Formats: sequence, structure tokens, C-alpha cells
Amino acid sequence: MKIIRYVMLCIVCILIVYAPLYGKDDKINPKETGVYVKTNKGLQRVLPNIVFDVQGVLYIESNDPARFLLRDVEYFVIYGKYNIDVLTLNPMVFLGPSPLGKQRFIFGKNVDFELKKRGDNLYSVKPKGLIGRGYFSLWINDTAWDLVLD
Repeated sequence: MKIIRYVMLCIVCILIVYAPLYGKDDKINPKETGVYVKTNKGLQRVLPNIVFDVQGVLYIESNDPARFLLRDVEYFVIYGKYNIDVLTLNPMVFLGPSPLGKQRFIFGKNVDFELKKRGDNLYSVKPKGLIGRGYFSLWINDTAWDLVLD
């Protein structure tokens, strides 16, 4: 009986010592302002794109957006002084080519998301429910950070 108690005590001690080493590190520390994708490999920056307004139609021109595997994306991170009140997460819908041949995309229906403040000018954005593969953007005022989920 004493041996079993001793073994159980040893196992509990080992778990107490080593468990914090294998715990999930949820700290996010971006170095530059912008939008990031939190993946299982860390934060990866997404480059911004310009939102154009031509006769009331808001669109972006595809500019080789970042690509991520859907299974690797945990959530999005916004770092910087942005007006978060106007933030939207949208799928992108093909509009047609520009006169120069670039592909234009308009913003689809907003995707519901959960916004958490993580620090000064640091927010995490996690879609509510499931999102699928496709072309998406996080949009604040006149800037959209577009990305493709494969």
C-alpha cells in the first residue's frame, strides 16, 4: 500500500513540475502595427491592401494575398491604433477585371466574430462558428488585410 502511495506521489510531483512547460503559451507580442494571423507556428503578418471607391462600389484589387492552411489558423490579431468599431471580417467576391487586367473583389456579407482586447492597442479576432476555405479580408476604414484560406 505504501508503494502505491509513493508511486502516486511521484507521478503528481512530476506532473506539477513539468506541466507548466507543456502548457499553451497564449502570449502575443507583435512588433509592428498591423494585422497578423495566429497559427500553430506563431504570428504571421498580413500585408494591407487599399480599398477603392468608384461610384459607390467598394472593392480591392487582388495583390497576391497571403495564403494559410485553414487548419493552421487559430485567430487573427490586430495591433495598433485603429478604429475597431468599424472592423468587419468579410469573404471576398469576384467583381471583374480592372482596365489593367488586375482582379477586383468586393466585400461579401460580414462574418460574425468575437473581439477580445488583449492589451494596449492589441486585439484578437476569432470568427464565431465555422469559416470555410476562400478569400477573406479584415477591413477597417480604407484599409483591408486580405488573405486566402486553403
